[in-house]
Amino acid sequence: MAKLVFDIETSALPLEQFDEAQREYLFRESGKIADEAARAARHAEIQQQFSLWPLTARIVCIAMLNADTQRGQVLFTAKDYEEEAGEAGPVEFVPCADEVEMLTAFWDVAKHYDAIVTFNGRGFDVPFAYLRSALLNVPVTRKDWLGYRFQTEPHCDLAEQFTFYGVSGRDGAARRFNLDFYCKAFGIESPKSHGVTGMDVGALLAEGRFREIAEYCLRDVKATVLLYQIWRERLAGIK
Repeated sequence: MAKLVFDIETSALPLEQFDEAQREYLFRESGKIADEAARAARHAEIQQQFSLWPLTARIVCIAMLNADTQRGQVLFTAKDYEEEAGEAGPVEFVPCADEVEMLTAFWDVAKHYDAIVTFNGRGFDVPFAYLRSALLNVPVTRKDWLGYRFQTEPHCDLAEQFTFYGVSGRDGAARRFNLDFYCKAFGIESPKSHGVTGMDVGALLAEGRFREIAEYCLRDVKATVLLYQIWRERLAGIK
């Protein structure tokens, strides 16, 4: 069964894109704080969270690999980006003019796969991609990826598998860690080892460093592939 491993990177939309009523709604919690410094701090925290919500952010990169062959594509928005001459390899970097073009290309690839593998894809990547596609009127070719939580087909979410679906809560033996921590624990090179994290995406985008975003997203997917192989060999089937 062909499995697609993927990850997305997102960036907050400009605050100016929202009208006064929307801004009041988004920052309502901070507006209730009396202390000016605390209010400003909470306002900044909320704005930093914009990149986590599909109604306040956009997808700027999608990296995809075949779980078995590790061949794939990295789609990323990059206006006026010119691909390096002679570049070749198992992974194709594909610059896209905008989010619509990128999502259209993503769903075209997705329809050829029977299942997907993610890290926290059920809680973030999949619903984010679904909602952004709906907002932009991009047809979704696979509408079954949220599926039934307690099964690994068609969606194997490793964040749920390594916590056994949250069996021990936040502080028990199977508490949840981030991808970076799991990678280091299992001897996999962390995608953050090159000095870039998801927190840097907005700044890299503003500076036009599109390829660095794409390469970081690909490192996330490569790490997820290796973690999936470990899960499949050592833990798959545990109930």
